[in-house]
Amino acid sequence: NEDQVAEMKPESSNLVNADDDDVVKRIKELLENYVKPAVEMDGGAIQFKSYENGKVNLLMQGSCSGCPSSMITLKAGIEGMMKRMIPEVNEVVAESE
Repeated sequence: NEDQVAEMKPESSNLVNADDDDVVKRIKELLENYVKPAVEMDGGAIQFKSYENGKVNLLMQGSCSGCPSSMITLKAGIEGMMKRMIPEVNEVVAESE
């Protein structure tokens, strides 16, 4: 599984850039520190795509892509955590690769 995950990662879009605004930095840090380790254990990956007007867009890859339980993980887990830890976030949506 680790080899599979390593192949999928171009360079992580979850890494904080100097020009990211404060909310985007917090989103990326949360993804990198909390979400990434959990989904990688199951052979998946979740990448940050964008944040605009309270809406976070993510890309689900690997075993997360098309997995029926990935929407539960997204809504109950990731969205819930982001809303609690980053009040500016209102919604989290994802597309599969």
